[in-house]
Amino acid sequence: MTSVGKEAGPLLAIVGPTAVGKTMLALRLAEVLNGEVVSADSRQVYRGMDIGTAKPTTEERARIPHHLIDIREPDEPLSLAEYQRMAYQAVDSLLARSKLPMLVGGTGQYVRAVVEGWSIPAVPPDKALRAKLYAQAEAAGPEALHARLHSLDPLTAERIDLRNVRRVVRALEICLITGQPASELQRKTPPPYRIIQVGLTRPRQTLYRRADERVDAMIAAGLVGEVRQLIEAGYGWYLPAMSSLGYQEIGAHLRGETPLEEAVQRIKRETRRFIRHQYNWFRLSDPHIFWFDLEKTPLPAVEAAAVSLIQAML
Repeated sequence: MTSVGKEAGPLLAIVGPTAVGKTMLALRLAEVLNGEVVSADSRQVYRGMDIGTAKPTTEERARIPHHLIDIREPDEPLSLAEYQRMAYQAVDSLLARSKLPMLVGGTGQYVRAVVEGWSIPAVPPDKALRAKLYAQAEAAGPEALHARLHSLDPLTAERIDLRNVRRVVRALEICLITGQPASELQRKTPPPYRIIQVGLTRPRQTLYRRADERVDAMIAAGLVGEVRQLIEAGYGWYLPAMSSLGYQEIGAHLRGETPLEEAVQRIKRETRRFIRHQYNWFRLSDPHIFWFDLEKTPLPAVEAAAVSLIQAML
């Protein structure tokens, strides 16, 4: 991690739950503040997974450059340490070009690792242990594996979606190999940036409605065909990327296990649960985040307030 010049450069983070409106605000602020977006979305890193991850459109990416999108194939994992390193490189590169780096996304672990400067535990993977843990998840279900993690490291377990078996396995791997919870090993060294975090929220029922509408739009845009194309390209159902929200449920439909209507309802239900989970990472009580309720404060007013915060910092 390096700083640019003698004075710490600025970094704007825009956070909040899915479907709240982060992309729209980011585009508007980037145009006003000469910024570019550094994505903090753990699924938008995968090529070919466009509709189900709600990637910025081609037009939006032409309007404002986005970084750390489409950097992996679906069968190429990206570790948290790798993401953090690449994010710092992107931020430093933008600062060197006198651009405002804007960290934008709903993956709380990605955002926090960058803005808080996590020291990621250097624990090499243990293939035998991982195989055993994955077998346990297969036999007893992801809930049982998550419960085991909760008994060893409740703080980390609270932050990991139980559906994300890969991350649960990794956290258990760290606990079992080191004898210490991952949460205790993740020391923090603040990065050399002047950071402002802007959080967007809406009333929960409004968010759920917007998320439902987004799922319907994804289906209309061809999500089923996108998942089918990935499978035909040779990407197996077992891949962590293919267990992503939306892809797992459509996969069940394509395998003949679930009618499409039921699969869509499951996506909506799981998206609502994911929104609740995101608020474990982005807490409305967090004093480091300037929160704006988009139902109470119109987007232009939020934009003006954010511009004032950044200009004051600059």
